[in-house]
Amino acid sequence: MSMLDIWLGILQGLGITAEVTAYGLVFAVPFALVFGVAQFLTTGITRFLVTAVIEFWRSSAVVVLLFIFYYVLPVMGITLSALTVSALVLGLNAGGYASQAVRAGLQSLPAGQREAGMALGLSRPAILFLIELPQALVAMSPTFVNNLIQLVKATSLVSLVTLTDMTFRAKEIAQTEYDPVAIYSALLLAFFVVCYPIALAGRWLEARVNPERGTPRGI
Repeated sequence: MSMLDIWLGILQGLGITAEVTAYGLVFAVPFALVFGVAQFLTTGITRFLVTAVIEFWRSSAVVVLLFIFYYVLPVMGITLSALTVSALVLGLNAGGYASQAVRAGLQSLPAGQREAGMALGLSRPAILFLIELPQALVAMSPTFVNNLIQLVKATSLVSLVTLTDMTFRAKEIAQTEYDPVAIYSALLLAFFVVCYPIALAGRWLEARVNPERGTPRGI
């Protein structure tokens, strides 16, 4: 097989890669927002519990979690599809990292903005949703784009739970064509082709939401 044939064969798994990424975002975004805000607002034992949940998903090995959710839970009578397990594990792992961007973005805002909102008679939730979060989300946007790229790259692990993503297709091709240099170089190129446009879109978004920083340089 030529390099082009190998590359096109690997891209046959792009649909699964995109599907896992999309469903992973369904878990990642709400988790990041809810737990990031909760960690920012809470104190004491509540903050400890919120942090414990975040650190579980952020610090646990993704490979181990995939195996536990896909192979161990059925023994306990809980069976989830490979797609659901992959989206859940990868999404919540990415959400754990993104939640820290949410918390840090909120903490970076001057306390005077919250005090000004209270002086205007706004409730704490109103201050959060009308004043703090809109500004924090602007600051978080580059980190969110980076987390999205990490999520796409992490989909290379879902072949371990039988999903035919791009990595799985590369392994299939490797079983019939003993050319590891060409096959895994093509796989590397496939992920680059998917992730680089996301990076460019992130730079464009950052330039739009942070016009004072000017147009990002470089390629």
